[in-house]
Amino acid sequence: MNVEFRKSFEKDLGNILDETLLQRIKAVIEEVENAENLGNVSSIKKLKADGDYYRIRVGDYRIGITVSESVVIFVRVLHRKDVYRYFP
Repeated sequence: MNVEFRKSFEKDLGNILDETLLQRIKAVIEEVENAENLGNVSSIKKLKADGDYYRIRVGDYRIGITVSESVVIFVRVLHRKDVYRYFP
């Protein structure tokens, strides 16, 4: 799948200092790139909000993504206590 990153996602990544977590996030990004559809991605869940919003669980962090046509847009990556406040 085609993947794009919002500036908010890149900024959130810059705030994460845990190298192990960053490696796990990188692995998730590669998994999404190699997947034929979102059903092949592990730990993904559609959010109840209107629109095509999903979250991927990575430990105590959540990656917020949205889908438009065949492009997956990574919007935010935040701790689970904060992610639903800022995404979607």
